[in-house]
Amino acid sequence: MSDERLNRLAEAAGLSIDWVDADGRDQRVAPDTLRAVLKGLGLNADTDADVEQSLATLEAANGDGGIPPMLTVDHDAMLDLAGHVEPGTRYSLQLEDGNHLEGELDGQARLAPIETPGYHRLEVAGHRLTVAVAPPACPSVEDVAGPNAWGLTVQVYGLRRRGDGGLGDTQALEALARNAAAHGADALGISPLHAMFTGNSGQYSPYSPSSRLFFNILHSAPETILGEKAMRMAVDACGLADELERLEALELIDWDAVSRTRQCLLRALFEDFSKGGNAQQADFDSFREAGGEALENHCRFEALHAALLSADGHPQHWRDWPAQYRTPDSPEVERFAAEHADEVSYYAFCQWLIARGLERAQTAARSAGMKIGLISDLAVGADGGGSQAWSRQDEVLASVSVGAPPDIINRQGQSWGISAFSPWGLKAHGYRAFIEMVRANLAHAGGMRIDHVMGLMRLWVVPAGAGPKEGAYLNYPFDDLLRLLSLEAWRRNAVVLGEDLGTVPEGLRDKLAARGLLGMRVLFFERDHNGTFKEPHEWPASAIGTSTTHDLPTINGWWQAHDIDWRIRVGQHQEHERPQQLDERERERKGLLHLLRKHAAEIDGDLHDPEVLADACAAFLGRTPAPLVLFPVEDALCLLEQPNLPGIVDTHPNWRRRYPADSASLLDPPACARRLAILADARKQSIGKHAR
Repeated sequence: MSDERLNRLAEAAGLSIDWVDADGRDQRVAPDTLRAVLKGLGLNADTDADVEQSLATLEAANGDGGIPPMLTVDHDAMLDLAGHVEPGTRYSLQLEDGNHLEGELDGQARLAPIETPGYHRLEVAGHRLTVAVAPPACPSVEDVAGPNAWGLTVQVYGLRRRGDGGLGDTQALEALARNAAAHGADALGISPLHAMFTGNSGQYSPYSPSSRLFFNILHSAPETILGEKAMRMAVDACGLADELERLEALELIDWDAVSRTRQCLLRALFEDFSKGGNAQQADFDSFREAGGEALENHCRFEALHAALLSADGHPQHWRDWPAQYRTPDSPEVERFAAEHADEVSYYAFCQWLIARGLERAQTAARSAGMKIGLISDLAVGADGGGSQAWSRQDEVLASVSVGAPPDIINRQGQSWGISAFSPWGLKAHGYRAFIEMVRANLAHAGGMRIDHVMGLMRLWVVPAGAGPKEGAYLNYPFDDLLRLLSLEAWRRNAVVLGEDLGTVPEGLRDKLAARGLLGMRVLFFERDHNGTFKEPHEWPASAIGTSTTHDLPTINGWWQAHDIDWRIRVGQHQEHERPQQLDERERERKGLLHLLRKHAAEIDGDLHDPEVLADACAAFLGRTPAPLVLFPVEDALCLLEQPNLPGIVDTHPNWRRRYPADSASLLDPPACARRLAILADARKQSIGKHAR
């Protein structure tokens, strides 16, 4: 088979054969790698006949020349229908607000601009489709929160409150929101709370969920919805009082034990609730009805996942289930749901509790004075063996893993073990899966952070069993996704942030900025080509500012080279590399000190003291033109340890660290309160200093 035929299929599938790496070098995907990636996308390419059949599959998925079920357009632009219908064709347009318009396409078969953003129904030449009209941009931080806003970021699982049973929950989040608002914060960015695998407590990374449409039931605080009495009865029924106290006292989360205890409590609560006579029954019924097919499928998946265990009693990938259960709309799945109606209802009950708890937390944040409130975190993908992949098989690629090619941060590349959307599957289904996901993550928040926002344009996909270097970039309908994202954010008056760290495609940041979607700049990375730290005026006004992320060392850890110690300890680097790395870190320290002495000169004390250094970093970040500064709670408290060490599973306690005090007063110790006051004052001083 010729490379030309193979390349033709690869391009039709949206794969980039040629690309530029993080060092600016041209790269080309090898033919064998292309074939492997195409196979992972469900497109065989071993022979010429395979290629032709795969091309036919793509044409059918893309509508074979017909009009897709949804087209997107900007509010001031004409919609080009040339190639689908004739110029001058009559049309009927039903606007979302109920107004009805009729007319005819112009001489180039274009529909006149629709000024009102929304999802409108178009009938033309026998075709019926949705036209998604996008506003110019997402709401800006300044529009929502005023100039020079600031907030905090927090790992929800690490929060503490009395009686939490060893894991952060929505009640602790409520308390922290009030505490942060009392210190002047406008926003609280939270770690992902996506639905995990209830039957697999060993999989707890919040970035490897079962579904990004629903929530992790372990983070619910049932007593805030059902009352303290119901919770006490559940604790007594399960006999868990001593175990809950033990788990609460631990320094690190015991996910396995927490999962067992919380599910026991949730089942006891559901059993009591199901007896009837509960004043909140109507609210639960309303929630379940509003959740529709998506919620029902998720709950059915959870019940099936718990029932269809392997021969050795472990949960399985849904592709390993008996064939009749591998699709959600099969008669056998319907029959299973009917026969296990209580079990399916239990999972719906759990989703109701966590959703209502998050709703309370956002209400608490806004009521306490936050202008934005919670900022949710959208993971870049979901596990291919999870609920979302099972429920949306035509729109999710479950046989390839999302990752990243070798870059400056990770020279080995990364494979994250999560699945991605299918570009042609999204188009064929009117972007249903993308829209419902965005709505789910904005439902109880004033903003959303998109992890690895480059995924809106392209994703590095790796076939199952291959190494991260053996992948290719899969391109997405970037403009369509940006329009839909802008529309959904506009409907919620929500801000949108994008984590744009790593290998960033040319032009991506400009397009994001034009849509009002903020990038992210991290203090340790903001250096010029000579390695010199950038001054405040050199930071962009199109990105948030922060000191670190969950994948990077804290200010304290960085200063003390604690991250270098960890990487050597876990085997990511060798002991003989330590002197060179420490020398490099010392040069970086000197550069940061030079910057802070110039731009945080009012900070008293020795900058070699991590506490004083954290104060100065807060002051510096506050003076940047970033429309929003998000300061991690880890740095507000000047903690040593980072939440996650990428590429490590067992040898570093990823996603297990808990904060040192109760959420209601976590930010009140004098050093922390001083640091937040410094940040707030720096933000006020910077108003009007930076041209926007």
